[in-house]
Parts: sequence; structure tokens; C-alpha cells
Amino acid sequence: MQPSDPYAALGVAPDATQAEIAHAYRQLVRRHHPDTRSERAADDTAEDAGGSDLEGVLNAYAVLRDPHRRAGYDRSRRPPATTGRSRAGTGPVGTGLPLSDAPPPIKAGPIHWWRAP
Repeated sequence: MQPSDPYAALGVAPDATQAEIAHAYRQLVRRHHPDTRSERAADDTAEDAGGSDLEGVLNAYAVLRDPHRRAGYDRSRRPPATTGRSRAGTGPVGTGLPLSDAPPPIKAGPIHWWRAP
């Protein structure tokens, strides 16, 4: 079962560097990899049955090692930005006016370009 937060799966902070992420990944792979189980006690192997911890670590690292995927994940974690309107059909935030009574947006006139002498 994959944790929903890759940062929590690797045990790093959201502002961790790539080196910190790689270091945490290597430590966790060593701890959970089936080839290293002979070095651990028998009760630890029963705890990690099925390799679900290893799978979660691998999936988390797959997201965080790629800068584009990490940025996409970080964007999905943030709450959506407000658009300047409190609710659909109402005027600008703080005015308390309905949309029909809201002041019109600022309009700019045409732009004239000329060469400096």
C-alpha cells in the first residue's frame, strides 16, 4: 500500500534537497529490501511481509527524484488560489455587491508607438 504523501514515505521535509531525498531513499531501500532480510531479526521480516514498504518507498522516490513530477505533486498539494471573487455571481471580495452592481473593470485606451527622435 502506497502512502499518499511521498515526503512522508521517505521521511523527508517538503523542502528537502535532491541529495537528502536520495540519501533517505538509499537508507530505506537497504532496510526494506528482501536481500538484506537475513541480517535482520525474524520479527522484523514478518512486519514487512509482501514488500509493501519497499513498494511505497520506490513509488515515492519515483515521484520526488524527477523535478517535473515533484513540482506537479507540490502544485497538487497546495490549496487552489483565490480568483478575487468570494462566490460565483458576486462582485469583488470585500465589496458585498452582487455581480451586476460591481464596478466595471479598468479599461486602458489604445497604445500608440512612435520612434524617439
